[in-house]
Amino acid sequence: MSETTRYYKGLKCRECGKPYPPEPVHVCEFCFGPLEVEYDYEAIAADLTRERIESRPANMWRYRELLPIDGNVSVGFNVGYTPLIRANRLAERLGIHELWIKNDSVNYPTLSFKDRVVSVALTRAVEFGYDTVACASTGNLANSVAANAAGAGLKSYVFIPSDLEPGKVLGSQIFGTNVVGIEGTYDQVNRLCSEIGGRFPWAFANINMRPYYAEGSKAMGFEIAEQLGWRLPDHVVVPMAGGSLITKIRKSFDELTKLELVKKHPSRIHGAQAENCSPIVTAVKEGTDAFRPVEKPDTIVKSLAIGNPADGFYAIQTINETGGYGENPGDDEVVEGIRLLGEYEGIFSETAGGTVVGAVQRLVESGRIGKDESVVLCVTGHGLKTKEALEGRLPSPPTIRPSLKDFEELISAETK
Repeated sequence: MSETTRYYKGLKCRECGKPYPPEPVHVCEFCFGPLEVEYDYEAIAADLTRERIESRPANMWRYRELLPIDGNVSVGFNVGYTPLIRANRLAERLGIHELWIKNDSVNYPTLSFKDRVVSVALTRAVEFGYDTVACASTGNLANSVAANAAGAGLKSYVFIPSDLEPGKVLGSQIFGTNVVGIEGTYDQVNRLCSEIGGRFPWAFANINMRPYYAEGSKAMGFEIAEQLGWRLPDHVVVPMAGGSLITKIRKSFDELTKLELVKKHPSRIHGAQAENCSPIVTAVKEGTDAFRPVEKPDTIVKSLAIGNPADGFYAIQTINETGGYGENPGDDEVVEGIRLLGEYEGIFSETAGGTVVGAVQRLVESGRIGKDESVVLCVTGHGLKTKEALEGRLPSPPTIRPSLKDFEELISAETK
C-alpha cells in the first residue's frame, strides 16, 4: 500500500450520502446526485503537519494526503504552487488596503488553473488502467488535457465549441491531441461527451473522472492559506463557469481548519460571472437556490460561458453560507479589468481574470468588501489565450521613421 492510499475512503453521494468504492463513476445510481471523494481526516491529522508540507517540493502535491490518488504522481508533478502576489498598486486603485492575486495564469504547463484538476484526474485515470483520456471544454481544460496526456504518453480527445478562440484551439492542437469542434454551446458539447463516454472506454476528465478531477481545485485554496502565513483571508473572489472551483476553495479552507493547520476564520467567498451568462450570480441576487440555465451565452468571456453549470446549486450554497455575494460585470467592465491587472500589476489575464476584477470593483463600491479587509482575487488563465477579446479595444501604437527628430516630435506631442 502506498503512502496515500489510506487517506481517502472512496466516494459518497453529495445528496443522499450513499457510499461508493473509489471507481470511475460520478453519479449516484439511487438519487442521481453527484459523487465526491470522502477522506479519513483522523488519519490525515495524525500524519500531516505544516512542517511536513513545507519540507516538500513547491508543487500542489505537497498536500497529497488531501488529494485522491493511490500511489505515486504519474501526471503533472510540477503543477501548482503559483505566486500569491501582494497587489498594492491595484489595491490603491480599487480603494482597499490588502489585496492579493493568486496568479494561476503562470501555472505549468498550460497557463491555467485547469492543470491542477487535470493532473489529479489523469493520474487517477492511469491508476484505473485507461490509455485514452478526453474532456468537454471551453478551452483551458482542453489545453491541459492535451498537454498532460502528451507528457504521460496517453491518447487524448478534446471536444470544444466550434467558435472557440483560435489561441485555445491552437493551444490544444500543438500537443497532438484529437480536437473535435462541435457546432453548438458548451452545454451541447458536454451532453454529447456524456453519450460518447457511455459508448467508448475512455477517461473523461470532467465526466466519469469528475469526483477526482474536482478535488484538484482544492490545492489553490491550500496554497492561498499557506502563502498568507497559514491564515485565511477575509474575502476570496472566484470566477465561476461550472461552479466547481468556488466550492472546492471553500472545501480546502474547511479541511485546513478541521485539521488545525489554520485557525478558524469566516472567509466570505464571492463568485464572478459575465453579465450575459451568469445563471449562478443571478440566482444569488434573486435570493433563490435554483438557477435558470442560460440557453445561448453571449459574452466575450467564453471560458465562463456555461449556461447550465454542473455545480451551480453547490456554488450558490457556498456563496450564501459563507456570507459572500455574486457579481456579473459586462464585457466593457471585463476589458477594463484586464487592463487594470496589466497596467497596475504587470499581469496579463484572460477574460475570466477581467471578470473577477470587475466583480471586485462592484463589491467594494457596494460595501460588501470593506476597505480594511483582506481580499484574494483568483486569476485562472493567461491573457494570450483570449487576446481576441482586446482587438479594437486598445489604441494603435504610433509609427515613426527611424529618426531622432521624429521621436522628439512624438514625445513633444504626447506631453502637450
